[in-house]
Amino acid sequence: MNKIAQYPRLVFVFFFVFIYLITYLSGIENAMLRTVFSITLAFVISPRRKKLKTQTGEKTQVIWIFLKKPIILE
Repeated sequence: MNKIAQYPRLVFVFFFVFIYLITYLSGIENAMLRTVFSITLAFVISPRRKKLKTQTGEKTQVIWIFLKKPIILE
């Protein structure tokens, strides 16, 4: 999971392409509707980064909908 946490934008792009293909294959003909739906759902599902200031310095916290505990990167 730490490898995935280091590349949240790549995870967002993966989810976007995956959801876009599903909507394309499901028969939604309007391209704008497919795109907006895919971007919205990928944004909700993808991990979020948050900067935290601690006594030892600044750390990055990654929060994801599928994890119970956040991942803290140095």
